[in-house]
Amino acid sequence: MLSVDQAKQQILSSAELCVGTENIVLFDAINRRLAEDIYSPVDVPPADNSAMDGIAINSEDCQPGTNQFLVSQRIAAGDAPRPLSSGTAARIFTGAEIPTGADAVEMQENCTFAKGENHNSVSFSNVPEPGKNIRRRGQDIETGSLVLSKGSLLRSQEMGLLASIGINQVSVYQKLKVGVFSTGDELVEPGQPLTKGQIYNSNRYTLAGMIQESGCEFIDLGKVEDTLEATISLLKSAASKADILVSSGGVSVGEEDHVKPAVETVGSLSLWKIALKPGKPLAVGEVEGTPFFGLPGNPVSSFATFLLFVKPFLQRCGGAEKTELDWLKVPASFERKEVSREEYLRVRLVEGRAEIFANQSSGVLSSVSWSTGLVRQKIGESIERNSSVDYFPFTNF
Repeated sequence: MLSVDQAKQQILSSAELCVGTENIVLFDAINRRLAEDIYSPVDVPPADNSAMDGIAINSEDCQPGTNQFLVSQRIAAGDAPRPLSSGTAARIFTGAEIPTGADAVEMQENCTFAKGENHNSVSFSNVPEPGKNIRRRGQDIETGSLVLSKGSLLRSQEMGLLASIGINQVSVYQKLKVGVFSTGDELVEPGQPLTKGQIYNSNRYTLAGMIQESGCEFIDLGKVEDTLEATISLLKSAASKADILVSSGGVSVGEEDHVKPAVETVGSLSLWKIALKPGKPLAVGEVEGTPFFGLPGNPVSSFATFLLFVKPFLQRCGGAEKTELDWLKVPASFERKEVSREEYLRVRLVEGRAEIFANQSSGVLSSVSWSTGLVRQKIGESIERNSSVDYFPFTNF
């Protein structure tokens, strides 16, 4: 059996960009990947502006014994200020442009205002230093700087970042089309009554969600009858409908497991068994040139192998530059003996410590919903209470 790292390396070595690009409006860009580098056409902010409500002043005018100034103008955000007259001050509000001639803003809490017969005046309890409470032009983004790299995933924060530099359309990679089919005559769709020996098809819905969360288009290829002939027929018809094919179940060596021999009949397999728990049987290959992943039928095994192997493959084929997982180090609140296969444990992070779900069976799907991430236990490694373990939150996948 291959190790998890060997399997990942082998799988990703065959991943190639297999989609084109399209231009879309920024509002529709959530969870898409950039197909180009983005450089800023503007400075952000476009001019020096005030970090708070207060008084804009030239600090050099604040000489000893000079502590009262005429308020010569009022500047709100969006106003075009006049140059500041020497020896005067300006009432200014958060986000408003600093007038030429001013080099500091004193917060209004440190100012005393007086209303005279013909004008308003202000005095300060402290002399403001140059640059105080001023957000400098371009301090966030400078004109011509690289804002986002090709392959970047556009989340809500990246959408806002692009909007801040005036971008309203972006070139993104097209969505991968991922076709999914289920195997197993025992499977019944939710909403239908169960009869003896039947179970509901949860993997279909788990995979549909994970594929869409990955920014891909889910293509439902249904359920295939548990025969070699039916499986071969479906594989042939499915290869032209999707960029990547994924199945769940039927990849072991039982008399009713037909996926592996079917793929070998109409395509080829490059990988099958991995020293992994949950998820030892994982069939990886191609069907008439279309990449194929045959996931285990047990729901947790299907979930884990998708996260560890399929998702990085989808990311690479969809334009991502980085697919490695960044594991965190957290203390364990449990202990386990050493293992002979690399195990991925369902845990919940509570007050910074990893608590393990009591039943780690590959059929207990509730463990995935209960947990916040996975702890990796490597081959030959034992886990002691309070020892540091590798943790990866589901949100980072």
